[in-house]
Amino acid sequence: MVQSKLPNTNKSVFASVNSLIEETGALDMAISGTDFPCSPDLLQLAVDHLKNGNDSFSPLEGVAKLRQVIADMVQQNYGHRYNPQTEVTVSASIIQAVHTAISAVVRDDDEVIVFEPAFESYVPSIILNGGKPVYLELKAPNFKIDWEELRKMITTKTKMIIINSPNNPTGSVLSEDDMAQLQRLTNGTNIIILSDETFESIVFDNLTHQSIARYQKLINRSFIVSSFGPLYNVNGWGVSYCLAPESLMVEYRKMQQFQLHNVNTPMQNALADYIPGNQAFEEVASLYQGKRNYFLRLLENSMYKFVPSQGSYFQIIDYSRLSDEPDQVFVERLARDFGIAVLPVSAFYHEKTKARMFRICFAKDNAKLEQAAERLMSVPSMIVD
Repeated sequence: MVQSKLPNTNKSVFASVNSLIEETGALDMAISGTDFPCSPDLLQLAVDHLKNGNDSFSPLEGVAKLRQVIADMVQQNYGHRYNPQTEVTVSASIIQAVHTAISAVVRDDDEVIVFEPAFESYVPSIILNGGKPVYLELKAPNFKIDWEELRKMITTKTKMIIINSPNNPTGSVLSEDDMAQLQRLTNGTNIIILSDETFESIVFDNLTHQSIARYQKLINRSFIVSSFGPLYNVNGWGVSYCLAPESLMVEYRKMQQFQLHNVNTPMQNALADYIPGNQAFEEVASLYQGKRNYFLRLLENSMYKFVPSQGSYFQIIDYSRLSDEPDQVFVERLARDFGIAVLPVSAFYHEKTKARMFRICFAKDNAKLEQAAERLMSVPSMIVD
């Protein structure tokens, strides 16, 4: 018999919801795909590179022009210059980049602090590398870090803290004060930060994305991972990247060379050509803020409760005035009886939670948002006064 390396890990929640959608035909408001296509110009560049035979293996660290473009983009947006030769690496996905960064530094019995709800790939990567996940719950309804609680959790075994802003699944965004707290907490320690900034381009209400790349004291101890998927609607292209000081990047690249041999070369070249004139962060944020606002207006007079998402294209919805059912039960009933698929928030925790919440993706056209709201509004309350 094979002894599982992940005995407490079951089928991915995304795979489970996909199966439920296939079975029921429910409206998909769960998976993080958008209804918006990538730019025709970007698509044409990809086709051109495919036609021109630019599809051989790229260097382990990624196409040189793309690394240069990433370094330029980060400097323009956040002020810090990463060396494209030694401090920028192209990777195949956020999940892979996160796993590679953890693999680079986490060893047996190292403790890694994870804020919950957390994206589902963080903890398995920690466990597979012999580390111990240490959990700290974000404070609802705004899903903020309690810095005093975090301070009490730091031990001599703390190797890494994983942050994620804008957060998936909650849409919460770290503030300038949060980053100051993080600097004070880690100052004088050997703690490494892994910052998942996948949704850096989607921040609302005149907030500013507080990238690690804005803070020199944090830059020197941090991996940043991000993706072109949300910015350009190319989630399926599998092109992400990691930024880190050379001392950390050396170890990252050692790990990556044995995890993959190549990231999609034509897509790297297409992005390298396209990005310099098309860094439309404000346009993308404006689009999704409009979608968030429209969807929440549709739910204004409902029994659902919510705090508007600060970033990403996800919204947490509280259904506690409708049902006492655990979220997994409620979500399945939504799909089977009301034809709408969403994600239970408990899937982003390591233990069962009593919170009655689900995550919905609002990166959809207005007709689909209206349909989703109508189906949610048709759910009767099961709460007896």
